[in-house]
Amino acid sequence: MFVQVQLRRYGPRPGPDEARPCHLPQRSCRRPGTGAGHARRPAGRRGDKGGTLPSEDGVTVVAILALPRAYALDISIPAHVFGRHPGYRVLVCGDRRSGTAGGSGGGSADADVAADIRPAHPLSALEYADVVVIPGYEDPGAPVPENHLKALRLAVERGARVVAVCTGVFALAACGILSGKSATTHWRHTGQLRAMHPDIEVLNNRLFVEDGAILTSAGAGAGIDACLHVVQSDFGAVAADGVAKEVVFSSARDAEEPQYTDVVTPARDSLRATREWVLENLGSPITVQRMADHSLLSRRTLIRRFVRETGMPPMHWVARQRLLSARRLLETSDWSVERIAAAAGFGTAANFRTVFRRELGVTPTAYRKSHGTDGPAVTRPDGDVRSG
Repeated sequence: MFVQVQLRRYGPRPGPDEARPCHLPQRSCRRPGTGAGHARRPAGRRGDKGGTLPSEDGVTVVAILALPRAYALDISIPAHVFGRHPGYRVLVCGDRRSGTAGGSGGGSADADVAADIRPAHPLSALEYADVVVIPGYEDPGAPVPENHLKALRLAVERGARVVAVCTGVFALAACGILSGKSATTHWRHTGQLRAMHPDIEVLNNRLFVEDGAILTSAGAGAGIDACLHVVQSDFGAVAADGVAKEVVFSSARDAEEPQYTDVVTPARDSLRATREWVLENLGSPITVQRMADHSLLSRRTLIRRFVRETGMPPMHWVARQRLLSARRLLETSDWSVERIAAAAGFGTAANFRTVFRRELGVTPTAYRKSHGTDGPAVTRPDGDVRSG
């Protein structure tokens, strides 16, 4: 059963150069390209791993494209996540009249364009975006308006990073942008995506997939993970942790975690104590056998349960946690690379540098310079504060 909703415009239509009333957490409500400091400019600088670094004015512009019949939840989640970090300016853009369905995966509404979540900015806002978010929409098999496809193509050609939530991947596919790339979507639509676009490598049961500057995610919940991944890439793991806390999200999940499990029971998290033990002992040698001993399970049972609960083998998960721990230490402490290598379990500094560069495309020192704590005081992991 669907509920028809009519959303009303608040007040008179603003003039072309007037600031528009805004109900999203963003740093500016002025249309892109108007007012001081908003002359036309290229997108933000490209990061070493394809991420978008803050633009020249220090703020990364995130444009959320409100496609016709887009799900309101898939629009509001990215706006909420990015709006919680001061390094982003969030713009919701689209046609002047565009319907937004009532939820993620169902519902219907013929909505006017002005509400708490609405395309307050024209489609041309994509010209100034560093990150473009494409929310899911009601009928992924329906054709996407050509003006939307053209704007998306131009944004990608210009170097913008793209995050497609749920069925938003179908709009990207319609542009031809995903040809030869890997992608995912909600598990209900993976078969349809594969059938409509056989030139795309569709990965099943993944929370999100990153292929170059393009991220595709499963449902709205996985969209949070994808957006937090962008925050982590742009501003570091600690910043992403802070945003996750602000939106009351436990932590960013790994891309390879499954979208769903066959049985959802308390037993699904039976290895939580063992995972916490690993996190407390990253500096020590960790093996599958030690984890099995801690959990009082056989190696075979441990591996099976670990894959079921986390979506990856035990040592793969341990490697990810070591890298994340090292990133946090680089961002928040003044510890030497050698000390961080030992604390995170990499052994030698040489091995740490090799792994770090292979996974992130930069050296630990370069990462610290771009993501480390600035200012007169640096907090050590043990709680001491050093002036500097």
